[in-house]
Amino acid sequence: MKNSKIKERTRAQESSGAIERLYISMRHIFTRGFYKPMGISGETLRQALLLLRPEIYGTIADEKVELNGLVYVIERLPIGIEECQFINLTSEEGFGKSHFKAIVPPKRKRNCYRIDKDQMNIEVTRGRSEIYDVLTHLTFLFIESHKIADKVLISEGSETNREWKKLEEVVLNNIKLSRDERDIMLAHLASILGRTFEETQRVYDILGEKNNPDRFFQIIFWLGYLAINEKVHDLKRTITFSPVLRERIGHHIYGEMWANNIKEVLLENNLMERPIHIISANMHSVMNSIYAPVVLPKQIKDNDNISLFELLSDSENEDLRKQVEDYALKNGMVHIKDTSGTYIDVQIIDTEKINLRKTNYKFENTLITDEKPVLIVMDYAFGEQAYETMDELLKPYNGENGKNYHLNVESVSIMGKAGILEGGKGDIMIPSSHIYEGTADNYPFKNQLKKKMFEGCGVDVYTGAMITVLGTSLQNKDILNFFHDSTWKVTGLEMEGAHYQKAIQAASKIRGNISEKVKVRYAYYASDNPLETGSTLASGGLGTTGVRPTYVITQKILEQIF
Repeated sequence: MKNSKIKERTRAQESSGAIERLYISMRHIFTRGFYKPMGISGETLRQALLLLRPEIYGTIADEKVELNGLVYVIERLPIGIEECQFINLTSEEGFGKSHFKAIVPPKRKRNCYRIDKDQMNIEVTRGRSEIYDVLTHLTFLFIESHKIADKVLISEGSETNREWKKLEEVVLNNIKLSRDERDIMLAHLASILGRTFEETQRVYDILGEKNNPDRFFQIIFWLGYLAINEKVHDLKRTITFSPVLRERIGHHIYGEMWANNIKEVLLENNLMERPIHIISANMHSVMNSIYAPVVLPKQIKDNDNISLFELLSDSENEDLRKQVEDYALKNGMVHIKDTSGTYIDVQIIDTEKINLRKTNYKFENTLITDEKPVLIVMDYAFGEQAYETMDELLKPYNGENGKNYHLNVESVSIMGKAGILEGGKGDIMIPSSHIYEGTADNYPFKNQLKKKMFEGCGVDVYTGAMITVLGTSLQNKDILNFFHDSTWKVTGLEMEGAHYQKAIQAASKIRGNISEKVKVRYAYYASDNPLETGSTLASGGLGTTGVRPTYVITQKILEQIF
């Protein structure tokens, strides 16, 4: 027998191994309770991220500072975190009742508290996926900060170059710059970052705030300042995990509180035993699809409801959105603002209280009044949190009267954003199964939504398997090409699908919490194509491109329910 030749590992295999090391390392340091990201304890994390080179972090492995990735990360971390040597990840531990003011990042719902000039506390209430998200973003940020320090330190000493001294003077003295002076400062900054003046100016404009247009200068200075302190004075930045967080994580504490709040509202409104349809979506598309054409018929152009939905998505039309919501709250909708810490708001819609003759939907004539469905619309979960929330929601509810209520769940519909591997932003994906990255776990299911249903809707539609990734920020082209080109035939990637399906299958097939005949619907619209250069999440949002696919999916879900 001929000896088989051992093949060298492909980049996809190396990337897969790097992701595995990242998660093993993050679980280890979480159990340990603290670590220093740029010290020995953070080395595995750094090396794995540099080997992986995720698309969203762009040129992380190059000498020049990665600007698109920096913008993406800064918008998902609390303002001022670049100034802090100590970062403490906590559970919900009562800081909201203190004098500390909550800092909420622009693109990620999480409460953060600046304890003093050197410490930032970040509340983690959405499970391990949120911890992974924060740690990978911070690792990226600190790697970039050391690039800045390497660029400005002279001859491996403590002396810094001329450009850095100019930046230091402006930031520490809070100097107000004229337009000409700002351009001079941007030229110095471009030299520090290893980027063009044009690239630097673009990011300056993105990160500038109305009351603080020079915020970009401050971010770069403090990142570099703390990195210099690490290299010259050995003052390492430290990340700690509070004992309460380590004790609570993985025990569904927040998910249980969240689900019980919903069930209490159902019970109070005598809706517990009605047919229930759960929809994981956003807080506007279902409400607007049902109510907006009734409230604002004159705003519809050319008999196309999408024109109305685009109008409502414009940030300047707050008054129109309020009109729709006020009408909905008087006609069958209850809004449950989250108080549990999951950051998942909920709308309960009693269709019995809706005059469907005024809407675009209608029940079958055989449907009797008592059986008209109830919609539970839940905002997006985050990664593994999808299992926690869905698992708790589908459990029976023990009422104060001692009665055990099983929810009469007829369908679960999941709509969300995802990365697409063929096609582009705004296209739709209809999955046939979910594959959980890093494991052999796979979840085939009978999707009630079909590709042919979307013909003539003005959007391109793709079907195939979806991969549920451990973090969208950790994917690179090599690993995604493997999933797309191999017999897995993956059409897109997201973070929640396998977790939702695991909870639904357990509740319906094993635990008997809901009917075995429960129907499932999955559909995603593309937020980016990470296989295309310049089309990752870091390149910017969907804008109005996302309106049509969002409402087309919502319409198809509602048509099946009604």
